[in-house]
Amino acid sequence: AAGTVRQLDPKIASERKLSSFFYDLLGDIEPISQVDMFKELANLRFKVNPNFKLCKNEIEVKKFIEEWGIKSSKLPYATDGIVVKVNDINLREKLGVTAKSPRWAVAYKFPAEQAETVVEDIIVQVGRTGVLTPVAELRAVSLAGSTVKRATLHNADEVKRKDIRVGDTVLVQKAGDIIPEVIKVVRHSQRSQSWEMPNKCPICGGAIERIEGEVAHRCINKDCFVIRLRNLEHFISRDAFDMEGVGVKNVELFLQEGLIKDQADLFSLREADIAGLERHGEKSAENIIKSIQSSKKISLDRFLYALGIRNIGKQTAIDLANHFYTLNKIKSASVDELMGIDGIAKVVAQSIYDYFYDTKQLQLIDKLLSVGVVVTNIKPVTDGKLSGKTFVLTGTLQNYSREQVGELIRGLGGRVSSSVSKETNYLVAGENPGSKYAQAKKLRVKIITESDLKALI
Repeated sequence: AAGTVRQLDPKIASERKLSSFFYDLLGDIEPISQVDMFKELANLRFKVNPNFKLCKNEIEVKKFIEEWGIKSSKLPYATDGIVVKVNDINLREKLGVTAKSPRWAVAYKFPAEQAETVVEDIIVQVGRTGVLTPVAELRAVSLAGSTVKRATLHNADEVKRKDIRVGDTVLVQKAGDIIPEVIKVVRHSQRSQSWEMPNKCPICGGAIERIEGEVAHRCINKDCFVIRLRNLEHFISRDAFDMEGVGVKNVELFLQEGLIKDQADLFSLREADIAGLERHGEKSAENIIKSIQSSKKISLDRFLYALGIRNIGKQTAIDLANHFYTLNKIKSASVDELMGIDGIAKVVAQSIYDYFYDTKQLQLIDKLLSVGVVVTNIKPVTDGKLSGKTFVLTGTLQNYSREQVGELIRGLGGRVSSSVSKETNYLVAGENPGSKYAQAKKLRVKIITESDLKALI
């Protein structure tokens, strides 16, 4: 839903058939209660959730929660809990809000729905960085409104700790009502045997390594088909080169047909190469090439993220870009210089250094630049309203995404860090803030709301 709201193409947005309930009303109309607010919203033809109740006391609240804890699975949409609010608007104003949340509302989360099923097989998936992840193939079971057939087992240590075997009856649930996971073994099958991580990559047959101190097993063959495919998938994703309409299936087909070997080859594709492929006509080929070519100009942080450097997420890529400003400076940075950036520890710094020390990776970057990719460097802002100030963002913001707020802060000369430290000037706290909130309080960092930030700028 969040992605659809940000979708710039109204045709795509309309095809997704989103619906919504409205709970609040701002403006000249001033209802005196939540119930009145619902009535006014309905009068204005906004869709209001009919499943609410004005409770007289705590007992009624508990009864309502228990009732919907059972009935929620039958709703035509997913829900993970109930929000209990003070009905009287004037009383809400007296209670006020904290930087963390309003004092007049509290969220109650339903316990995750669980079910028993049987592990029919344990397979191994290979990720973008070569990490091998064991996955349980399950006898189909209905859970939290959908059919679950697979659940991640995370790593070999986790499988061993829980002693999960093929044929076992297990208890599964959806973590956060989203990701299926195996909670525990209910009973072993009489014929079950302990599972072991294979000693070769299940895709390419290449060697596997496990670095001391890490839980992950990795395929070290950089030419492994799945590793190449996952890197290409990452490269074309929205937060990287954003090649809309290209898609993983197309990239996989291009790899299989030998049209591309790496990310840079995408920019050398021609319409004639694609039009001759199965289920691809001239118009389809034209659209794919247009999408690829229009993505050639890219900001430094997105380019760094697109490279798929181990341990480098979007925020770290942004931190690198805003610290060094140019690709060449990042390429020549030492481990110590990289560790000088707030939030970048030794393991991450070493990953960055190793990537730019690898001849093959440098050749890929040179190849990307030679086929017309233009990386736009960061221009430092030294005289903005927020120059010299460091911000950390946590929780869900109401009016903007954290990425949008981060861009706004950086555009005014401020710096956005991924972790709280003594050098942090402000923690911007939205709803449901994480551990950064507690860390900020501990270090006596000033905690502000989204409204406070607006006042600053």
